[in-house]
Amino acid sequence: MTETNEPDIRDEILRGIANRTVTARIIADDRGILAETAALKREAEALGLKIGHVLGEGSPVGPGDEIARYHGRPKQIAMAEERLIGLIAKPSGIATAARRFVEKAGRRPEIVSGAWKKMPWGQKDMIRRAVIAGGAKSRIAEVPFLYLDKNYVRMLGGVRPCLAAVAGLNGYLKVVQVQGEYGAIDREAVDAVALGADIIFIDTGSPEDLARTTDALRRAGLRDRVRIAFGGGVQLEDMESLKALDADLLDVGRPIIDAPLLDMRIEIIVEKAASPDQDGPGRD
Repeated sequence: MTETNEPDIRDEILRGIANRTVTARIIADDRGILAETAALKREAEALGLKIGHVLGEGSPVGPGDEIARYHGRPKQIAMAEERLIGLIAKPSGIATAARRFVEKAGRRPEIVSGAWKKMPWGQKDMIRRAVIAGGAKSRIAEVPFLYLDKNYVRMLGGVRPCLAAVAGLNGYLKVVQVQGEYGAIDREAVDAVALGADIIFIDTGSPEDLARTTDALRRAGLRDRVRIAFGGGVQLEDMESLKALDADLLDVGRPIIDAPLLDMRIEIIVEKAASPDQDGPGRD
């Protein structure tokens, strides 16, 4: 894009008050959880604004709550209106959606949202941090792990040869995605655990597949050797029925990552004019 030397129209609009100090605040218009407030603070400082306060990452807010307050020259305030809300509104919407799933789940199962990996490269870290701010996990495991998804299983010819290929890789948890492509899904899961899988991921979206698999693992005496993750189109309204099944982890994709932004606005604080008594004696 070619740069232009066109004047900034804001300079003309604000000429008469260019050196005035203005105070502004960001106000929540909805109930939710904040994310990326550290990025907001950095951008405000880069604009030359003086920060009064900014709520911390993961803070809950409701309609009318003050998220941040800052001071600066009128043009800085105008530029902030273009930049600051855009940094936090969408990630705060993601954090809010994640918190709703976490609260619905209670103590078990744990909520994971790994769909940030499907987003554009420049957004991945922001979305991952937002998921964490909402109290969910951004990865299926927190220690080094090998994620053997359905494509690895297909390329290597099944669950057994897939796990055989990584048998010598020590120091990693082994996560295997099973879909019942090389036999019944419960049989695939039993084979995977017997061959050293630490986490089984049932990504079919079928609660029946989850129930069959956990039953088969219990019958084989293997249930206590493995964590079971379940995913595939999980919605908030599914949580009560899924909690009744024996999953350790629930993977939630679009309902968290595609959450609407958390509505908020910037509001200028207008200083009240001094009363005649404060200005001094009145004139006749």
